[in-house]
Amino acid sequence: MSFRVVRSSKFRHVYGQALKREQCYDNIRVSKSSWDSTFCAVNPKFLAIIVESAGGGAFIVLPHNKVGRIPADHPLVGGHKGPVLDIAWCPHNDNVIASGSEDCVVKVWQIPDGGLSRTLTEPVVDLVYHQRRVGLVLWHPTAQNVLLTAGSDNQIAIWNVGTGEVLISLDCHPDLIYSACWNWTGSKLLTTCRDKKIRIIDPRKGEVESEAIAHEGSKASRAIFLKHGLVFTTGFSRMSERQYSLRTPDALNEPIVTVEIDTSNGVMFPLYDPDTNLIYLCGKGDSVIRYFEVTPEPPFVHYINTFQTPDPQRGIGMMPKRGCDVATCEIAKFYRLNNSGLCQVISMTVPRKSELFQEDLYPDTLSDEASLTADEWLAGEDAEPCTMSLKERALLVQGGYVAGRSTTLTVTKRNALATPRDREREPERSPTPAARDAPPAAATPPPAFTAMVEKQLSDLVEEIRKLKSVIVKQENRIRALEATVKTGLAPPAPSPPAPSPPSPPNNHDDAMAPDEV
Repeated sequence: MSFRVVRSSKFRHVYGQALKREQCYDNIRVSKSSWDSTFCAVNPKFLAIIVESAGGGAFIVLPHNKVGRIPADHPLVGGHKGPVLDIAWCPHNDNVIASGSEDCVVKVWQIPDGGLSRTLTEPVVDLVYHQRRVGLVLWHPTAQNVLLTAGSDNQIAIWNVGTGEVLISLDCHPDLIYSACWNWTGSKLLTTCRDKKIRIIDPRKGEVESEAIAHEGSKASRAIFLKHGLVFTTGFSRMSERQYSLRTPDALNEPIVTVEIDTSNGVMFPLYDPDTNLIYLCGKGDSVIRYFEVTPEPPFVHYINTFQTPDPQRGIGMMPKRGCDVATCEIAKFYRLNNSGLCQVISMTVPRKSELFQEDLYPDTLSDEASLTADEWLAGEDAEPCTMSLKERALLVQGGYVAGRSTTLTVTKRNALATPRDREREPERSPTPAARDAPPAAATPPPAFTAMVEKQLSDLVEEIRKLKSVIVKQENRIRALEATVKTGLAPPAPSPPAPSPPSPPNNHDDAMAPDEV
């Protein structure tokens, strides 16, 4: 007698549910670019979507409470001269977003807390290095203000956004770079390239530690690092069948498992949740989202379920775990872009009867604190990402996490002509996580502005002096009047004019009569 034991997992019954249309975002002109990008980036404060824009590139930024039909004249972030290809929110500052464009420039933007009230065209900093279009921007998971960019010039640049300068440049790819991913601590870099190879790179040394052909197909592939060091890839077989594989970094040539999915031609984007070890596969042009669980037991990648929608998707964004609603046991939230201009919100939940906080579903997750500064990471230090407990720090306001602080990105330019000795004497430019909330130092104003302010201050002091003298005079007068009232003496009345003395009678004979002239 034989029987089959059902695999035990708390995520076997994860199901997805699309929110009502009035709780989604409508009338969005999603970009029609053919670039293989998700076109969408989400954090607990904002939703950013790349849109069509005349005369350059732009993307729209919406607070999560601005649902419904979006006005056609809604303010945009539009400083690029070419179409925007990729956007990414900073994991350590929910108000900072980076964008790469066909104009070869990467721009970093500061979004105000309430969203945009007018079109934003002035970035915090412009990062100019690439000679061709920039199609990939990626923030470092643990180091503050460290940004990776990759362009069609086959170059990778790692920036310190706090100073606006390139820390590291990597030239180890012979062809177009499709994707890049940091490992859990940010010490290694995983890339995929048009030459069908995946590479594990030590970014600080600039060395390729290992490489292998991932998928035989010629179409774009993707690769991500899992939390415990494994490598998960998606791509196409030689017969153009979509497939995924799981590998170890020590043996990239020998995948642990390779599974073919279907024969669609859309690029699959793997979205990974490190807290639950779930991987969501979202294909461009697909109408489904497949999700899998990675476990140590064979077959290692377990298929769970498929979320089906009637409309094909053009792009997708995944909310960080600190933005999920723990009250409804929500473990993932997706923002799915349709060709009709609708951004559909999909909630993935685990059904539970209890309304208490489910600690097994919500282990400590990634927080918005940086573990290292840019200079510490560049010097060779590694650290685990900072984590937080959703039970203690999450504020459930309309079903989501609201960050309790707002920080401003400040950029300090270094002197490019300074000697090495001068640079050694320079103070630490990159702020530490503890000093990040301190107000920025005031800049020295120009001389003309200083002279104008000094003149205004002197005029103001003179006016105050005159006013003070008037007050003193009035006080003296009031004191005199009060003293008079206390003594009971009325103030002396003005004396009437003295009467004129009577004229003596005129007895002269020659006096004139009254009617004489």
